[in-house]
Amino acid sequence: MTLQEIIADIHALSEDLEAYERKYGVLSETFYESYTSGEEPGDNIWVLDWADWAGAYKTLLRRQEQYHCAIQALREHSETLVGIIERTARHEPIPVAS
Repeated sequence: MTLQEIIADIHALSEDLEAYERKYGVLSETFYESYTSGEEPGDNIWVLDWADWAGAYKTLLRRQEQYHCAIQALREHSETLVGIIERTARHEPIPVAS
């Protein structure tokens, strides 16, 4: 996986989560806390949405962690943020550990 793929996933997941947030009127973080503590939807029609919403949020959290770890690893190998940006601006794939 590359840094660019992680960022693309983060953006796509954020768009998906925003749609759920608009539909149900709460932010994903708030929803996920309740969902993981066992709250279930009041309407059976929402069950699939809530499962998808929770899955998308959990994936977003993983991708954000991957991003932070990747940036930290690049910086530990003497890569500056300017150097990273220069590489991505040239569309040079930056591989990261999974």
